[in-house]
Amino acid sequence: MINLKRNNKGEFVEAKGRRSRKSSIYQPNQTEPFKLSRGKFEDFLSCQRCFYLDRVMGLASPGMPGWALNSLTDELLKKEFDICRAAGTPHRLFKESGLIDVVPFQHEDIDKWRDALRGGLQVPLEGSSILLTGGVDDIWQDQKSGELIVVDYKSQASAYPVRAQSYLSGTYHQAYKRQLDFYGYLLQNMGYAVAPVAYFYVCNAQKERDGFFGVMNFDETLVPYDWDSSWIPAKLEELLSVVNSDELPNANTSCEQCAYARERVIMETE
Repeated sequence: MINLKRNNKGEFVEAKGRRSRKSSIYQPNQTEPFKLSRGKFEDFLSCQRCFYLDRVMGLASPGMPGWALNSLTDELLKKEFDICRAAGTPHRLFKESGLIDVVPFQHEDIDKWRDALRGGLQVPLEGSSILLTGGVDDIWQDQKSGELIVVDYKSQASAYPVRAQSYLSGTYHQAYKRQLDFYGYLLQNMGYAVAPVAYFYVCNAQKERDGFFGVMNFDETLVPYDWDSSWIPAKLEELLSVVNSDELPNANTSCEQCAYARERVIMETE
């Protein structure tokens, strides 16, 4: 997909190919605070070369269109859970999913934690100026144990019913699991007791219908996930080594961006 650069008015502007905001570019061993999001951490796990070119060298990756319907689903779910949050009552799916004594977590910073762009969960990375951030979709609380439960909303349109084992074993869902691992890691390092089981709230659009008629219905399923952050500290240590180096890391041989860049240079010089 070819993406054209636009300003906030929707007008075409020149695509520079480089980042202009200094706050988006990390200087090796810098002392000023530098925010590193969960999404950028996932980029590091995917291809260290692309991550380094972006965060350290300031290469701007091509933009992507937003996922408007998915974002709207998230927004409406947050509104629904906020009704329960304000009343201190369980959500309608909790009882049928066996979640006893669970309610949406009430905290003065809940909106900040859910705002990935302007807030999010935040934890300083020890031994560096990096501030790890992540915008969580929601947090629930087991009132009996006091533990917090990490939640992520997911929207899809699959002909197959959502089953925990198949959902969690899906090839493209491994990044989803790493996402909850990261949120659990952040919350724990913010000093909170976190329940060992997190949840994906999966909204699966119903395809077997006679037509659209201005309505789209969804089946809703809570998929439990035993999150595990034990792998994260070693990867963060590796990340620090990479960003504080003057050497460009090797590319992931499966990275399509790297392959495209390499082959484009070859074709343009032939």
